[in-house]
Amino acid sequence: MTPLGNARTLAGKTVLYTGAAGGLGLATSLQLIEAGARVVAIDNDPAKCEELRKAVPQADAARLMQRDFDLSDTDALPAKLEALAAETGGFDVVINNAAMYPARAFEDYSIEEYRKIQRVNVESHLMCVRAALPGMKERGWGRIVNIASITFYGGWQHLAPYVQSKGALVGLTRAWAREFGKYGVTVNAISPGAFPTDAEKIHADPEGYNRYVLENQSVQRRGHAGDIAGTILFLTSENASFITGQTINVDGGWVMQ
Repeated sequence: MTPLGNARTLAGKTVLYTGAAGGLGLATSLQLIEAGARVVAIDNDPAKCEELRKAVPQADAARLMQRDFDLSDTDALPAKLEALAAETGGFDVVINNAAMYPARAFEDYSIEEYRKIQRVNVESHLMCVRAALPGMKERGWGRIVNIASITFYGGWQHLAPYVQSKGALVGLTRAWAREFGKYGVTVNAISPGAFPTDAEKIHADPEGYNRYVLENQSVQRRGHAGDIAGTILFLTSENASFITGQTINVDGGWVMQ
């Protein structure tokens, strides 16, 4: 068994991480770097990217690379990812985290909005995996973690394209796990519960929503980014080398299926 915590469990590994500076991304990026990885952070929020840069210890600053790619531009993205793979020597770990999270009635979404959400939430991640897979095959080792959502289990209104995209990631997790296992590559998904990030700003009554979350959870506290970071660190370690095709709910016991 490989120890977790501060040990350099990912020393020498390169991580491609979309949404790496966001509400759930920043803490994980820092823990991956602490574990010895080089993190290639894809994020288009300048303020959050600056926050991530400042949070990385100076001694580890060289192991953070940041790129501002438009994940909705799926025509240009493959070439950018291939060039990035060539520059870094390939990716050992892919974390597909970036997502759009709009909320409105199904009939109020335009078809183009629907398509853009799928491009960002699904197609861009497919392209990240395509860019990483050749190197993973060559090395006989790889880890892919897709960030899904407990909304896929039902019970939430006005999120149809988002839920559709997260369902696609669960399906891809299983299909990729079956196909890539022979190359030493594991593929798993994490479904976060209700975490207090910017995504919650869509709710008009924050206090009422907070009560609603705690009423549905078994663990009576709100989740924090470290809960997701710890799960990602586990799934990318050797401790999880026999786990693949799974969706792990990190939700304080909201969904029990």
